[in-house]
Amino acid sequence: MSKSDRKQSLVMQAGIFAAAGIVVRIIGLLYNTPLVHIIGDEGFGYYDSAYAAYSIILMISSFSIPSAVSKIMAQKLANEEYNNAYRLFKCTLIYVTIVGLIAGFFVFFGAGILVKMESAILPLKVLAPTVFLCGLLGAFRGFFQARHSMVQTSLSQILEQIFNAGFSVLMAYVLVNSAKGLDSSTVASYGAAGSTIGTGVGVLTALIFMLIIYFYNRKSFMAKVYADRHQEDSYAKIFKMILMVVTPFILSTCVYNINTFMDKTIYQWVLMDGKGVVEKNVALDLSAYAKANKIANIPIALSAAMAATLIPRLSTYITKRQYDVARGQVEKAIRVTMFVSIPAAVLVGVLARPIMRVIFPQKESLALAANMLIVLALTVVLYALSTITQAVLQAIGKLNLPIINGLVSLILHAVLMILLMYILPVDWALYCYGFATVIYALILCVMNGIAVKKYLKYQQEVDKTFLRPIISSILMGAIAFGIYELLYYLTDLNFISLVVSLFVALITYLVLVIRWQAISEEELLSIPKGTKVVALAKKFKVMK
Repeated sequence: MSKSDRKQSLVMQAGIFAAAGIVVRIIGLLYNTPLVHIIGDEGFGYYDSAYAAYSIILMISSFSIPSAVSKIMAQKLANEEYNNAYRLFKCTLIYVTIVGLIAGFFVFFGAGILVKMESAILPLKVLAPTVFLCGLLGAFRGFFQARHSMVQTSLSQILEQIFNAGFSVLMAYVLVNSAKGLDSSTVASYGAAGSTIGTGVGVLTALIFMLIIYFYNRKSFMAKVYADRHQEDSYAKIFKMILMVVTPFILSTCVYNINTFMDKTIYQWVLMDGKGVVEKNVALDLSAYAKANKIANIPIALSAAMAATLIPRLSTYITKRQYDVARGQVEKAIRVTMFVSIPAAVLVGVLARPIMRVIFPQKESLALAANMLIVLALTVVLYALSTITQAVLQAIGKLNLPIINGLVSLILHAVLMILLMYILPVDWALYCYGFATVIYALILCVMNGIAVKKYLKYQQEVDKTFLRPIISSILMGAIAFGIYELLYYLTDLNFISLVVSLFVALITYLVLVIRWQAISEEELLSIPKGTKVVALAKKFKVMK
């Protein structure tokens, strides 16, 4: 594989996007540490509740826009219909402007409907303008993704999170101090509202960046538009196309992610209305869950990046009827995703407590948050695989299947969660929440996998994709746990012990998967910094 081919490969582009996603999530964790210190666990619970409601509206109004736009535009660009691709982009901007305005007004005036806890209403209202901005940002990100370039989106995400982090902490501090003298729940609510201001500032910064990049690249793209002699699609046809493609994307994405919002609502409803638990205690529980969930979501960055990169590529291959190439891309996407997700899940599980001590050291919620992280560790693999398979179904035109699979998973896990919460004591309520999340991801993963096998005529290789990474990860996890416990016993230094154990774990895993040929030299070369990994492996005779 040549250097230019590697730069344009699926894994390389996904790797760039995933690296940005991981950086974004790490920044998110780093700023959440001082944020929780400022607004407290109660405030963090209100923030998480408001953000869950905001995320659902965002999914309906704009979250699916990059994937949907990239899918349609990629098909047009594959046929060199540059003018129609540009007309599609303009129509998309009109679509997101209208939908974003409606969604933003709904969030502001309907905040009391979307969240049950009164103290979460103010933070949610502050997020209303951000909903509108996200639609525009999504359209510009989709424009570049359709051209198989993830660099612009990646850089915008990093900038967004940097400004989000800085202004979230700053505004939380300002608003908490402005509310001093009021009751603790009001102070916590103000602090949560301050942190949501940072979210808006981050999105605005990313949008400005994407506008600059777009106008910088516009001249070269417009030259192809003016030279295009293909028949123009009418704007009516384009809007119909957008609605026909975007709507299933929205529904499937919403169904796929609504479980977070729905589960939090169920949790609040059962505890507050069914068992008489006060709002403050429910917020504290949700804070512990949110901490674990934020850490568990870091490794899923690769699968999300792989999915975003895969959709326009598969759409191109399907349009050209290159089905064997499409199946090869799916196999590579799943193998690379499992190569990272399986060891990540093991490490998150075995080192949950030391990880939580570093990032969220609040003693009152430390044990509960660490236990929740152990419960959620398995979702790292399940969500990673279901994200990829959902993207495959969307890319091959089976847009309704992810919606059906998501609804079945949603209903089954919700019924299970409610039953468990009513049957078991209140102290077990949060564990019921976590277990239901695992069941949801498992059902979705299985159903999507069956659908991909049926409609793409695709069978995933099992040995190198799953078995060898699992065995390598179990051995790695045992070594990492042992090293951490020994070093912590000898030094009583949590951070140093954790870093050393993670470093040894990484080396152990790479040696095992390379020696057992779970990943080939060609696959290593296709990932970012893969050339250096191969060189080191050969230098130390790990690879022949």
